[in-house]
Amino acid sequence: MAKFVFFFSYSPDAWNRLVMKPQDRTSVVRNALEQHGGRLEALYYMFGGQDGMVIFDAPDSRSAAALSLAVTSSGAFTHHETRELITPAELVEVLEKAGATAQSYVRPGD
Repeated sequence: MAKFVFFFSYSPDAWNRLVMKPQDRTSVVRNALEQHGGRLEALYYMFGGQDGMVIFDAPDSRSAAALSLAVTSSGAFTHHETRELITPAELVEVLEKAGATAQSYVRPGD
């Protein structure tokens, strides 16, 4: 399974609903992920440019994209961004592939 992070910021309406009816959203997030064969690793709220993030596993990028679209189509977010995470070991594999390609790549104008 691939690992992803979903950064989000709630809309003012979503924050208002949470203030009026405080709730832990973990089970909602977990259920949505499990419907697509995913698994929740962590849900955090934070200060700064985004309100929170979800770290999760998904079977593939299409499943992660479907989850992202399903959640963001609710209108509860003003910002959302899904990124695939790469482990240090996976990065070595990526770098090796890049090195093989870099040897034969021709720069524009060469």
